Amino acid sequence: METVVSGIRSTGNLHLGNYYGAIQNFVKMQHEYNCFFFIADLHSLTTHPTPANLHTNVKSVLVEYLAAGIDPEKATIYVQSDVQEIAELYLYLNMNAYLGELERSTSFKDKVRAHPDNVNAGLLTYPVLMAADILIHRATKVPVGKDQEQHLEMARTFGNRFNRLYNKEYFPEPYAFNFSEKLVKIPGLDGKGKMGKSEGEGNAVFLSDAPEVIRKKVMRAVTDSGPIKENQAKPEEIQNLFDLMTVVSTPDTYAHFDNLYNNMQIRYGDLKKQLAEDMIIATAPIRERINEIANDAPYLRQVARYGAIKARESAAKTIKEVREIIGFKSF
Repeated sequence: METVVSGIRSTGNLHLGNYYGAIQNFVKMQHEYNCFFFIADLHSLTTHPTPANLHTNVKSVLVEYLAAGIDPEKATIYVQSDVQEIAELYLYLNMNAYLGELERSTSFKDKVRAHPDNVNAGLLTYPVLMAADILIHRATKVPVGKDQEQHLEMARTFGNRFNRLYNKEYFPEPYAFNFSEKLVKIPGLDGKGKMGKSEGEGNAVFLSDAPEVIRKKVMRAVTDSGPIKENQAKPEEIQNLFDLMTVVSTPDTYAHFDNLYNNMQIRYGDLKKQLAEDMIIATAPIRERINEIANDAPYLRQVARYGAIKARESAAKTIKEVREIIGFKSF
């Protein structure tokens, strides 16, 4: 059975982009592949969270993984920092990663531009840690979006370089994988790009958001003054709202508002009200499960411990073999 690895950074609650773009696929994959789904708390240290926030964020992601349908009996769900072997492999891979290739990483350059006062070594070697996350389980499939393809290419580079350096075909090449035919991209409410936590609270609708919060966020979504001619192309901010509607609303609802737009009769307030109610309905079952699971501390401890044991069993085997290949031997 092929191995799949993917993770979500522990920087807060999961949003609709995470759910429709990745987690729904995770739920399907767990029945057909050997799946490792982790909470990337080591990655989050590049932004210097407080200890309290770090733990709260890890718990939130764990709860929402489970509420969204990932089954700890079928997939391995674990916290990244519970598997010390990842940090060890990260060290070994760093020894063979070159400064120039790390500085050319698109995400590193973006982070430097956005946060010039926080250019730490963790940001520079972020792709190496991502590679360690994948290679530690010798995964061949990684469900990622377009924005992560360069990191995945670097994971292949580091794995292949290790193989060449030690003349051993040990690490397989991991490739991008999408369980569905089409990768779903969930746009944000700010009228630009995809939904994400880094774009601000108002850009994302979180799975745990209460109905009144969802209504307020959607009603503040960016719009224009309306179409000035029939069947005109929708500007990005309006197309984003319609794209969201394709995910949470019925086809009839979408067709109704699309027809109003094409005939210059659209009222954006009505569209947003409908979109908000459809989002509330779509997230209701998950929200109920979040509230239920979040209050079950013994169950969360059990899931985290069980996941750590399963993940470490896989990771320990890899590290033992890697150490032998490198030449580390006990006297």
